[in-house]
Amino acid sequence: MQRAEALRRLQQTIKQGGVIVGAGAGTGLSARCVEAGGVDLIIIYNSGRYRMAGRGSLAGLLPYGDANAIVVEMANEVLPIVKNTPVLAGVCGTDPFRMIPYFLRQLKEMGFAGVQNFPTVGLFDGTFRQNLEETGMGFGLEVDMIHAAHELDLLTAPYVFNPDEARAMAEAGADILVPHMGLTTKGSIGAQTAVTLDDAVTRIQAMHDAAKKVNPEVLVLCHGGPIAEPEDAAYVLQRTSGVAGFFGASSMERLPTEIAITENTRRFKAIQRGE
Repeated sequence: MQRAEALRRLQQTIKQGGVIVGAGAGTGLSARCVEAGGVDLIIIYNSGRYRMAGRGSLAGLLPYGDANAIVVEMANEVLPIVKNTPVLAGVCGTDPFRMIPYFLRQLKEMGFAGVQNFPTVGLFDGTFRQNLEETGMGFGLEVDMIHAAHELDLLTAPYVFNPDEARAMAEAGADILVPHMGLTTKGSIGAQTAVTLDDAVTRIQAMHDAAKKVNPEVLVLCHGGPIAEPEDAAYVLQRTSGVAGFFGASSMERLPTEIAITENTRRFKAIQRGE
């Protein structure tokens, strides 16, 4: 799907009073199900593989595999399944072994409608994050990747973590911004440490406002941390101004899978035998 058509659909959803929902898909079955549920965007990134293998999503930021290669491999499972929904690729923009403009063209030729910056150094903080910035592996490379994708007419939906990054991504041509509140809570492998929902409201609004000053047309979706269930997303959307929807990964595939399979197993175990 072309970027212009994807944006037209998203804007139409907003005009009709709906919310935009994006979903991470770590398997073809996840992609099939979220599309059947009416999702607006599907995103493939390497954390989906780890998440659906029972590992925490942060495994996607550690040296357990080639993130960009994993996305290409996962595409063979997901892209043929999806019929009418734009599919975005999670791109590790700091990858020193990829010629990013060439890689982006490859993704477009494969059938991806756009990209997101994941794995992202935005999830690192403290001295380690500062050292990444100092040694040429900083967030600026992710901004450059989004700008290159925009120049290729790919839909761009980057994660941001503070107002400065929101402004930088808006200036780079981001179509959609996703303020990231950290690793999703709840479930068997979810985080236990996260900001509160009220803190998330304040932080998301600040990033929204910073980006809108640069580009009034940019769409903003919330994601992560305590925003784990539909009720959490509703809480945030009802207390922010201008935020157009929610993007979920663990929320859209891990948590529902954990709940459904566990409950279904309990129902089978509760069967009574005849005497």
